[in-house]
Amino acid sequence: MTSPTPFRLNVPDDVLADLRARLARTRFPDQAPGEPWAFGTDVGYLRELVDYWATRFDWRAEEARLNAYPQYKVPVDGIDLHYLHVPGKGPDPYPLLLSHGWPGSVFEFLKIIPMLTDPASFGGDPADAFTVVAPSLPGYGLSFAPGQERFGLERIADCFASLMTDVLGYRRFAAQGGDWGAFVTSRLGHAHADKLLGIHINLLAVRRDPKVLEDPSPEVRRFVDELNLFLKEETGYQWIQGTKPQTLSFALTDSPAGLAAWIVEKFRSWSDCGGNVESVFTKDELLGNITFYWVTGAIGSSFWPYYARMHGPWPIPEGGVGVPVGYCESPREILRPPRAVAERMYTDIRRWTVMPKGGHFAAMEQPGNLAREIREFFRPLRSN
Repeated sequence: MTSPTPFRLNVPDDVLADLRARLARTRFPDQAPGEPWAFGTDVGYLRELVDYWATRFDWRAEEARLNAYPQYKVPVDGIDLHYLHVPGKGPDPYPLLLSHGWPGSVFEFLKIIPMLTDPASFGGDPADAFTVVAPSLPGYGLSFAPGQERFGLERIADCFASLMTDVLGYRRFAAQGGDWGAFVTSRLGHAHADKLLGIHINLLAVRRDPKVLEDPSPEVRRFVDELNLFLKEETGYQWIQGTKPQTLSFALTDSPAGLAAWIVEKFRSWSDCGGNVESVFTKDELLGNITFYWVTGAIGSSFWPYYARMHGPWPIPEGGVGVPVGYCESPREILRPPRAVAERMYTDIRRWTVMPKGGHFAAMEQPGNLAREIREFFRPLRSN
């Protein structure tokens, strides 16, 4: 297998100039009657964000945050896979694979990585240090090139297993993820259990199953009510991304304002922000992630896991994850299945923690709390 090539991101100046010119020419829609955000992204907020993006946002500063970590590219399964590989600082750092989701990217991990690789600098035990490997999912960010083959979740998991074992030479590794990254991590725990020390997730990859109605407990009723509301009000993006991804990709590849509207609405809806997205994320954090989608041209290909999921079998069979599992439930996560439902999929749940605050983007919203949970879950497993 080909050796990894060191990589640093340096977006050409003309790409950034084109972005600013497009932002300056944005044609905004009118604001629909009713409360702001009631029907999607608020026009007033997006005007403010676009103005900041065009006139004050410093992409080079965000680019430098990414380039502060060692990055590589390597051919795996027919694509050039991009990943961060950050050595741990401790007596015996354990390899940890971090997997992001949509509409996130490796930018989600920039705050949590040092907490995992150098816990002593954050008041932790150096014996808990990890060496972190954080790839861009195939079709996302710098793991995308125009015309490349699209991957579903199963193939992404196989690709990541190959990266960790065949490319990097780790016989066994730990894995953590949220959103699609939680699905990829769970698939790894099913299909590559022999390579996994265990998995930690902050979203449970459980499917809609009539069997959950067999248990009329208040906890299950609460979950069913949350699920029904989510299916009714919050899944429009899934249907368009999962059925006609090419059509949507024209608009979001051509309009940076449209791209921002599509992504920032999810960061507001899915985070523990009380309706004010900037109470959790700064404009620079939001735009660092959005600009990463823009400069890589990867928004259309990032939809592919939705299409593959809607047109294929469920990626993890019931009872299919038998490796040790740790789970963090954030109060503002989009869905919070009860343990009785989760145990249909995950048969060896070792740690189940209800977090005091946070939402879907745990590594960005509550990096300290999430890092502590990851360390504490894997600590007793390291001697295995």
